[in-house]
Amino acid sequence: MTGVSATSERTEILASQRNDDSFATLWEELKWRGLVHVSTDEQTLADLLAGEPITYYCGFDPTAPSLHLGNLVQLLLLRRLQIAGHQPLGLVGGSTGLIGDPRPTAERTLNSRDTVAEWVTRLQGQVSRFLSGEGENAVRLVNNLDWTAPLSAIDFLRDVGKHFRVGTMLKKDAVAARLNSEAGISYTEFSYQVLQGFDFLELFRQYRCVLQTGGSDQWGNLTSGTDLIRKVEGATAHAIGTPLITNSDGTKFGKSEGNAIWLDPEMCSPYRFYQFWLNQADADVVDRLKVFTFLNRAEIEELELLVAEEPFRRAAQKRLALEVTTLVHGAEATQAAIDASEALFGRGELASLDADTLHAALAELPRASGSGGAGIAQLLVDSGLVASASEARRAISQGGVYVNNSAVTSEDQVLASADLLHGRYAVLRRGKKTLAGVVAG
Repeated sequence: MTGVSATSERTEILASQRNDDSFATLWEELKWRGLVHVSTDEQTLADLLAGEPITYYCGFDPTAPSLHLGNLVQLLLLRRLQIAGHQPLGLVGGSTGLIGDPRPTAERTLNSRDTVAEWVTRLQGQVSRFLSGEGENAVRLVNNLDWTAPLSAIDFLRDVGKHFRVGTMLKKDAVAARLNSEAGISYTEFSYQVLQGFDFLELFRQYRCVLQTGGSDQWGNLTSGTDLIRKVEGATAHAIGTPLITNSDGTKFGKSEGNAIWLDPEMCSPYRFYQFWLNQADADVVDRLKVFTFLNRAEIEELELLVAEEPFRRAAQKRLALEVTTLVHGAEATQAAIDASEALFGRGELASLDADTLHAALAELPRASGSGGAGIAQLLVDSGLVASASEARRAISQGGVYVNNSAVTSEDQVLASADLLHGRYAVLRRGKKTLAGVVAG
């Protein structure tokens, strides 16, 4: 897709998004969707969001070259507030990214200034894709390096640090966890909450920003800003902490064998992204629809009924995968992922898939190396679809083995050069659902 058409599609996607007018207030909808885990005074926030436009922000630290699913929760919350007429600020932390917020167990590896600067640019591009840049409340991108870099250490300690009490800072969950770990915590990461609080103060001063959103695990950092604004400016500011999304079995959402689900297609292909959503458990899918899609309450309740009455159809998972993959990667990439998913299981033409999509699909499967002339039986063993050559021959004789969805009819059959799609790939299938890839060296 060209840059012009991609921009046009992104504009259309944003224009199609709506909040649900079946709710009396925006706050009521945010609560129903499960987007509020903790907040400052609820009634005040409800009134604030129902009133005149306010300015609000969320910060994203460039500690990686891409945002991930946890960040997508924040982006969609920012977008819902923008649709309601409020003014978003998307902060990408050029200064806080040089430090990183404290992790539970160990110090972060500090990245170079050049790396962080590059990642700032990449993340700014991602943030701007999910928020409208048009109209009176177009998103503004800000970088906290702009107001921290000119500040000397002495000025920072005198003007900002004096408002923080060490006893209070030690009670923050992230700090307390590290203090109780073997690694302890450095002054660098200990000071992160002061920097984040200073960000909120500066945005309040520059833009009259009165609301910050973030994950509930950031609550201590969020309130450091509201407290600082109260102490320095004598004003009231607010915070919303979204829930940390977990699976119904308690495992961390968005992790697959240790790999985060990134929003950058180079780090997580649209095919893999689509499959992630398609594989959501019945117990989780309705909550995912509420958080990650703009489907209205009636549509989600209809899908919830299908989950209960006809779970085998996986209608909710298919709709979820369609909606979120389109939101992140666009309709064309989503359709390619759907076509690949269908073709792999014999319900479409593998030869029609482009090389990149086929490569991405096979990357998710067990694989064997092989070229024209390689024995199918041995490839079954090499790929792990069977445990032994005898089991491979038996599977073939029973008619349960396929290459590119064509049945293998002989135990001695070899992979023909013509079987290699795009001159490099082939798909092995045993039975209806067990797949592996063959990749020529």
